[in-house]
Amino acid sequence: MGTTPPRVLAIDLGTSGMKAALVAADGTVTGWAERPVPLVVLPGGGAEQDPHAWWAALREVVADLGRQHPEALAAVTTVCSSTQGEGTIAVDAAGEPLTPCISWLDMRGAPHLRRQFGGFPSYAGMSVRRIARWLRLTGGMPSPTGKDPAAHMLFIRDELPDVYARTATFLNVLDWINLKLTGRTVATVDSILTSWVTDNRRIDKIDYSGPLVADSGIDRDKLPPIVACTEVIGTLSPAAADHLGLPASVQVVAGAIDNTAAAVGAGTTGDNQTHLYVGTSSWIAAHVRRKKTDVFSSIASVPCALPDRYLMTALQATAGVNLTWLRDKVVEHPDPLVGAGHVTRDEGTIFDAFDRILPTVPAGANGVLYTPWLYGERAPVDDPNLRAGFFNISLATNRSDLLRAVFEGVALNTRWLAGAVDRFLGSPVSTMVITGGGAQSDAWCQIFADVLGVEIRRDAHPVAVNVRGAGWIGAVGAGLVSFADIPGLMRNDHVFAPTPAHRATYDEVFAVYQDLHKRLAPVYRRLNA
Repeated sequence: MGTTPPRVLAIDLGTSGMKAALVAADGTVTGWAERPVPLVVLPGGGAEQDPHAWWAALREVVADLGRQHPEALAAVTTVCSSTQGEGTIAVDAAGEPLTPCISWLDMRGAPHLRRQFGGFPSYAGMSVRRIARWLRLTGGMPSPTGKDPAAHMLFIRDELPDVYARTATFLNVLDWINLKLTGRTVATVDSILTSWVTDNRRIDKIDYSGPLVADSGIDRDKLPPIVACTEVIGTLSPAAADHLGLPASVQVVAGAIDNTAAAVGAGTTGDNQTHLYVGTSSWIAAHVRRKKTDVFSSIASVPCALPDRYLMTALQATAGVNLTWLRDKVVEHPDPLVGAGHVTRDEGTIFDAFDRILPTVPAGANGVLYTPWLYGERAPVDDPNLRAGFFNISLATNRSDLLRAVFEGVALNTRWLAGAVDRFLGSPVSTMVITGGGAQSDAWCQIFADVLGVEIRRDAHPVAVNVRGAGWIGAVGAGLVSFADIPGLMRNDHVFAPTPAHRATYDEVFAVYQDLHKRLAPVYRRLNA
């Protein structure tokens, strides 16, 4: 290995595909490789992926890294993963999948959830008594949409009884990858969360709750043992070592699901340090000292990678996908936007095209407002019926006005969410790290700073936040660094300060934005319920 410092092979498995990079203990990311993995959408609300396709893609991305950076790959001592969450795979006693992965997008379990957990009085088809117990013990509750393992497992039990009978263990996405890497069956404190069967009141003793497991309708022996995200769960199995071309002595750290890893990768491991992730969806998150749930704003603090902290996450349903929609569904003729998202940043991305246009429109988008609720909303209101819309369009409105209104609309929604976050944390946030693909836009970063009225510090490599997070979790597990060291290792490439001249404009626009929600929510309920 020469003088090359130890590296963590950081795996980032998202819905769109498999990515991997080589991460040093100081957060340096060497190499980047990815392969797409198909998502199969089925009638009736189904959405699945093939776990074997993940495993094949992992071999390919590791081989790519080896060709590009052989010295760094040879320095790998640890493997650690960050994956999409809320997926479910039924595996047999030999660890082989009995089903495709039921994705976090899959809603087929919703009616089974209502049958299992119904009762009077009810909310969203589930017993209020049960909801109160979930909130008290876990910090949250199953999604009424059926998009989490609590519903997925019931779907398999009721619709695929032969598969259920043969199931040795139900695993989340992260858990299955770890099984393939080590041969060991475990869940992490965060991957098990959305099975809604754990008692999370003591952060140092996350364990199954007997009453919740009994009520879940799933046999206790089909649930895996729980470990900390930083636990070394073994070394590569001979089959995994051969598959990846790595020594069998390489250790495997349990890792975390994506939003947990991003909170580490953003460098925000100190108390109440916030980051704003802007991708397809977006969230504001911060590590906090105690378990807490704000049922009115749908914000909770839940177990995470830090062994003595919870992670507060306030999730917005749609952010960057509004830009994808605008590009693909509105801008359909040749111009700088079309095709701009399919090249590297050095050659010019979709965000470079946006950044040329946005500064030509004044703050407030010449009076045009946009609500970004393309897929409903999660927080600060949980309302699947909300929809997106442009307001105050006139004959004078042009495409550039509409474009800026979309960027501002996402930022206005984030300001709405930030108010709930301030109340949750007990003090106003004055600065936050911005990360994720959306942070590549200079203009959007400035809009966030102006609309929120806070300092925005941009991650120097925002698209690498998850692999960096997985790398740091792996490095902590391997004893190469501590979580307390991470804020000092984080690199920001620019600080965006609020523009004082824009404050009055955005204060007025935000007041109108909130009024639009109040007036339109009943209309959307009539149209979409």
